[in-house]
Amino acid sequence: MLKVEILLDRAAVSPGQIDGKNGENARKAIAAFQQSRGLDASGKLDPDTWNALKQGFDQKAIVEYEISEQDVKGPFAKTIPSGLEKMARLGRLSYTSALELLGEKFHVDPNLLKLLNPGKRFDQAGTSILVPNVGEHDLSGRVAKIEVDKSGRDLRALGENGELIAFYPASIGSGEKPAPSGQFKVRRIAHNPTYHYDPKFKFKGVHTNRKLTVAPGPNNPVGLVWIDLTKESYGIHGTPDPERIGKTYSHGCIRLTNWDALDLAKRVRKGTPVAFVDQPSSLPSGEGPGEAHGRK
Repeated sequence: MLKVEILLDRAAVSPGQIDGKNGENARKAIAAFQQSRGLDASGKLDPDTWNALKQGFDQKAIVEYEISEQDVKGPFAKTIPSGLEKMARLGRLSYTSALELLGEKFHVDPNLLKLLNPGKRFDQAGTSILVPNVGEHDLSGRVAKIEVDKSGRDLRALGENGELIAFYPASIGSGEKPAPSGQFKVRRIAHNPTYHYDPKFKFKGVHTNRKLTVAPGPNNPVGLVWIDLTKESYGIHGTPDPERIGKTYSHGCIRLTNWDALDLAKRVRKGTPVAFVDQPSSLPSGEGPGEAHGRK
């Protein structure tokens, strides 16, 4: 299953955090890939799907990577508090370790990274480790529309003819702040955003009556990028908890893994339409999303 997840990631059909398991996010990604290729969208890996996934892939799925000085430079946070009030006291919401940084860099569960590299130290530059060969995506396809599937808990970037450019699992809305319905647009894109909490939202577990500002960083509540929408106070953003994407709800917005949010931010622009739907559009069959290039 590990190689399947890596090939899906390379095809811009994200399984979320790569964990080597046949979980819900992996099955949704397989179904989206199948639909984009005109195959039976069963969500199960069959011979036709496997052949389509590996077509043109002549590299290793797991490759060696030498940990760099930049990977271990830090500074790293000792801990990230769970409450917004305590988060607001920190100067930056950094990674807590080089292992966490490497997990995000290669889209992989840090626990799986440790299993792939028994006895290896992740905080030492020059150490050679095994990592998923996720590569870099081809960004040539123009995204004409974003479709947020509220019931399916995923986001699809579509081309001019409705073809799938990219697919991402997502956490969407909650009972206290449900996701909206209707048509909106991308208003702006902010990298390394600060997070602003207004007590009028009355989020569960937040007891303060004053506004809070949480500093930027990968463990900021909205992660490494905020794609602002024309619906006031709503956006598409990253997360400090990639393992929970697609499995939990969000505070009304659309939450992706940090790497998926960054990937989407490269593909869209101000004015890109965003539709919130309860049922995704049918995809035209074709070659589907593009193949990733090897990581340099």
